[in-house]
Amino acid sequence: MATTVKSSDLDFQALKNSLKNYLKSDTQFADYDFDASGLNNILDVLAYNTHINGLTANFALNESFLNTAQLRSSVVSHAETLGYEVRSKTSAKALLNLSVNLAGVAGRPAQIQLTKGWQFNTSVDGVSYTFRTLENYFAKDNGSGVYNFLTNTGSADIPVYEGEERTKTFISGETTERQVFVIPDADIDTKTASVLVYDTVSSSQFIQYTPLSEASTIDADTTVYTIRETPNGFYELNFGDGISFGKKPDAGNKVVVTYLSTKADAANLADTFTAASDITVNSVNYTVNAVTSAESTGGAQKQTIESVRQLAPIAFASQQRMVTSADYKAIILSNFTDVSDVAVWSGDQNVPIDYGKVYISLNYPTGTAASLKTATEANIVTNFTDTLGVISIDTKFVEPLDVYLELGISFDFDPSLTGFTLATTENSIYNYVGQYFTRNLDTFNKIFRRSNLLTEIDALDPAILSSKCDVKVQMRIEPTVGVDNTETLSFPMKIAAPDDAVAVVESSIFTFQNAVCQIKNKLESTTLQIVDVDGVVRLDNVGEYNANSGEVKIIGFNPQAFIGGNSYIKISVTPLNESVVKPLRNYILRLDRSRSSTTAVIDRQQTALRVT
Repeated sequence: MATTVKSSDLDFQALKNSLKNYLKSDTQFADYDFDASGLNNILDVLAYNTHINGLTANFALNESFLNTAQLRSSVVSHAETLGYEVRSKTSAKALLNLSVNLAGVAGRPAQIQLTKGWQFNTSVDGVSYTFRTLENYFAKDNGSGVYNFLTNTGSADIPVYEGEERTKTFISGETTERQVFVIPDADIDTKTASVLVYDTVSSSQFIQYTPLSEASTIDADTTVYTIRETPNGFYELNFGDGISFGKKPDAGNKVVVTYLSTKADAANLADTFTAASDITVNSVNYTVNAVTSAESTGGAQKQTIESVRQLAPIAFASQQRMVTSADYKAIILSNFTDVSDVAVWSGDQNVPIDYGKVYISLNYPTGTAASLKTATEANIVTNFTDTLGVISIDTKFVEPLDVYLELGISFDFDPSLTGFTLATTENSIYNYVGQYFTRNLDTFNKIFRRSNLLTEIDALDPAILSSKCDVKVQMRIEPTVGVDNTETLSFPMKIAAPDDAVAVVESSIFTFQNAVCQIKNKLESTTLQIVDVDGVVRLDNVGEYNANSGEVKIIGFNPQAFIGGNSYIKISVTPLNESVVKPLRNYILRLDRSRSSTTAVIDRQQTALRVT
């Protein structure tokens, strides 16, 4: 009986052997030498052809599904079938307070205008960038000749965006044909696009089309457009069909697309801006003064493949409605590049319970200005939660809560198994732990598991024989000096029960009653005391902790001064279970490097025994 040829095998040599065995099993080829040059070459060709066909079929099958696709064009295409809009590059945005001083100018106007496209120059790491306004802004005389430009909501924070303004013009063909309008620019920020449709090439009358995502209802006369990423990295402008899915430009219409071509995240963190040109009033030029309210942030590269793979199914499930926590997260992360992560929970999951609310905590990149955070939250409420959320559910924003881990790592070390010194290995592990937190924690809904960290540490070097880790959890308070303070800290886990030898709760040092002191719990008690470095109790009751709820309450705390240059005091506790720290809601686990350590213990293994 002939042997089956496994043509689905992707290994070339295995395919060749399978073909060889198949032919050998046939009596007609019983005496053939399959390693001879002629037959061997024929088998090579057959195996190669089968190998290529197998690879092609495997790749094609993988690219047919969102979860397995590797090519960006395939992932983007699958996301589009789910109705998900893949984010293009995004321009960095800064907030500026803009003003013009016309004090002493005779005949000055009551109002002046800063036109759309006004440019401002800046630099980041020695590289120059140009930012610009995307709409007109007006300023009125304050009575002293100072004109402060305001947004239409009355805010003095004027947004400016990085990028070069570009225009692409198309002439619409016959309506019976499928129109393809390709914007040959991979650096476009699609959110800044403006689409105008003119009746003719020479006409000055136009209709402004709006993005499909902003349309509430769509019929044959709705003027909407979409911009999608094409396989070659450029973008394609599309309109409705003119029947049921939006108005289609008529034959001979001129389509003008204006947008920003951006450098994306390269222009982030710019903090000094200068107007590129003066403003003219009564034929005289005056300087536009720019004061930075928020440095530039939010510039981002195209949405990554993994981000699309994760968010597209969630967005499809939400159907452009904000009902579940996953809906909120997907829509916010898709539309706000200023936000690095989101935590969402309902009022019934909050502590204390607060029905009729949805709580949102936004994690921003380090250094994000408070004014930009406020603007982002207002934008989320106005354009998303109020319009897409459930009626009668109010949105409440809360700040992320940083919870720090203090890790005391020790490991057995055999120097004969490595070329590295003890000190070098200690420092290497210390730095690795910091990198571990950056990779695996430092954001919402990430769990610290001690065993996972120790497994990675043990694998770093053969000389690391074993390791262990003591864990403490820390939160911080910022009491006011000179007054009685009441502080309540809710740790995200249960705290260990009082011990008769060591304190479970312990603070960093501060000055109290002219002495260097700490807060500690009384041994075998949950009562908190203020104790000086000599062990003398200065205040026998300054609060207590609840082991089951994880709550530490400090009452009547009045420090004289902080020590160490900080404006806060660290409160550290020993968790009931040091193996796992699982944060909830808006908690973020971080590493306190200053209170973490790595210590080696020399362990020279005896590899041979000699009987004397």
